[in-house]
Amino acid sequence: MNTCNFCIKTTEKGKWMLTENKSWTVYLSDEQDYIGRCILILKRHCGCLSELTDNEWMDLKNLIVKLEQCFKSILGAELCNWSCLLNSFYKKPLPNPHLHLHVRPRYKKPFNLNGVEYIDEEFAHHYKLKKRNQVGEEELEKIFNILKKGLE
Repeated sequence: MNTCNFCIKTTEKGKWMLTENKSWTVYLSDEQDYIGRCILILKRHCGCLSELTDNEWMDLKNLIVKLEQCFKSILGAELCNWSCLLNSFYKKPLPNPHLHLHVRPRYKKPFNLNGVEYIDEEFAHHYKLKKRNQVGEEELEKIFNILKKGLE
């Protein structure tokens, strides 16, 4: 079996870990093409949604509720786009998918961070693929700290 970077990441507890429960770990994505974008990674190696246990589904539901409340109350998001695609794993000769979800908070109104305004130009439309990262390292740390505190 191929080495799984997500299994390694969840074991090492990466720098951008926001919260976790028994089944899932949530990381702030270093790609902030949408402000607050996060990745939820299942703690065990599993290749598809249909293989989740009842407990893992419930843990996922609880995280979704917690994250959406935080994005809306702390960041002012209007809604969240959730995706579980796994396509990149199948570009490799020996696919070894690890279940994870991306969440992209979406903003009807501009999001303000330290006097800089970020506008969700695609609001109410599908998120744009390969959109540029909107923030630098300093802003990424600020977003991380805001979300970390909001999820406590």
